[in-house]
Amino acid sequence: MTRTRTINGAIAAALIIFPIVTALICIGIGRYSVSVPETVRMLLGGPLPYGQQDMAYSVIYNVRLPRIILAVIVGAGLACSGAAFQGLFTNPLATPDTLGVASGASFGAVLAMMFDANLIVVQISALIFGLAACFITYNISRIRGQSSIVMIVLGGMVVSAMFQAFVSLAKYVADPLDKLPSITYWLMGSMASSTYRTLALGAPFIVAGIALIFALRWRLNILSLNEDEVRSMGMNIRTMRFMVILGASLITSSCVSMCGQVGWVGLLVPHVARMLMGSSNKTVVPISISLGAVFMLVMDTFARSATAAEIPISILTAIIGAPFFIILLRKTGGAWS
Repeated sequence: MTRTRTINGAIAAALIIFPIVTALICIGIGRYSVSVPETVRMLLGGPLPYGQQDMAYSVIYNVRLPRIILAVIVGAGLACSGAAFQGLFTNPLATPDTLGVASGASFGAVLAMMFDANLIVVQISALIFGLAACFITYNISRIRGQSSIVMIVLGGMVVSAMFQAFVSLAKYVADPLDKLPSITYWLMGSMASSTYRTLALGAPFIVAGIALIFALRWRLNILSLNEDEVRSMGMNIRTMRFMVILGASLITSSCVSMCGQVGWVGLLVPHVARMLMGSSNKTVVPISISLGAVFMLVMDTFARSATAAEIPISILTAIIGAPFFIILLRKTGGAWS
């Protein structure tokens, strides 16, 4: 028993330390390089060599730190949401947009952009439409007061297709010289616009969603069973399913509202977590949270520092995620449980 607790404690410590160390390394990478010791000294309020204090402070606190925080919470959130949906729907292809939340949030943001709204209004509009998409999906799936997993997934596909059509329509009617380029770039995903104000608005929803799914991770294994078996265990399947969907939808809509659409994180990272530690959601969820944060930190750092012009984050996640997923499939033989 003592040895098991020691191992679990070591794993938990590693899951916390890994993203922190990665963040300290990534925050110093860029056109203005800052070493890890200097970064730690600056974050702890210590002095830097003469002539570097003002520049380093501005670069770290005003430019990179909000972006690093956003990368951590978005990566952790999307990976957690993907793990929750894959466990809930017992579907290895489930993603954070399974219920159409990302498509709804994208349409909300695009709609606000077309009316020259500021970044905060764009974020609020994306949040509202993302949660509205989830509400529509959940209501479509209800037949005689009951909803099944199949109906929820099919309803999500319909709602996602509908909002994607709305996004395409908005792009079609948008001004090709002014609005269309900004809409297209935003939809490809970027963390360049992150500020402490946008974080204050969107981060609480992501943190709340992660906390909710983390608290329910023990029950995700039960929710993946047959509905009759779940009811025989005395669990209110409707309430538990709604709580998981609500948490994942809060995460997805808030992530999209702050940085646009970011693919592959919610699909790839949970599979890596299962390959490392097995299929129990008790361990898959926390490992996905940690690995998702690290994955997004590395992707965003590469996106902003690899070339003179920033690379959209969704392009990088697809270029790196797709081949890695193929290798993962070849290694596991497509087995999933």
